[in-house]
Amino acid sequence: MQQQPYPLGRFHAELSQQEPEFARALEECSLFLRRYLPGEPIMRQGEQSECLYLVETGRVSLNSTVHSGRIFQLGEIACHNQIFGEMEFFSATPVQWSVVAETELDASVICAHKLAQRLLAEPGLVLFFAAALASDYLDTLDITTSRLLHPIAYNIAYELWRERQRTPMLGSRKRAHEAARFGTTERVYRRALKELVEQGIVCEGADGLTIADLAKLRAYLNL
Repeated sequence: MQQQPYPLGRFHAELSQQEPEFARALEECSLFLRRYLPGEPIMRQGEQSECLYLVETGRVSLNSTVHSGRIFQLGEIACHNQIFGEMEFFSATPVQWSVVAETELDASVICAHKLAQRLLAEPGLVLFFAAALASDYLDTLDITTSRLLHPIAYNIAYELWRERQRTPMLGSRKRAHEAARFGTTERVYRRALKELVEQGIVCEGADGLTIADLAKLRAYLNL
């Protein structure tokens, strides 16, 4: 979730007014600032966590690993005052997704116990978490539902369409990461991508995939 209120939502105006107070509460509950190097986990799947992490800038990936070793990557996030660990904070359950630093970054480590006491004393601040969790839940549900119901090629095209509609929360420009993000192998991902390129729907460049023909993309997605 973001520290700043999301641009849409029923309580956006109220949350925008109270955002400085929320930021101050997080700062007062912080223990220290820790630096993470690329590839270093900030949170590990399955571990208990008594902290939340606020990343001002940097890029992280979110992934889940099953017993066979297969990795499903939800995607990467370019952080702008991003908070991690809020779901585990409220549910008191082990870490659901591993959060891994993709670039060198600093994270403010927030004490869960201090934050819990602060929220009990100022319950109005809980609204920040409620609004953010609702938005993130809908975003994640949209991603996972699409990947379950559609083939890989469709999901690659759909992700490009989503990025065109709004600033993407989750994405990756590394092909190996993209394969994991769609829950498949790199070989299958390459085959699906080749299909889209040959149809003139997408093209590959130095900055990754781009839409080659918007009309063809819309027709392919039946939009």
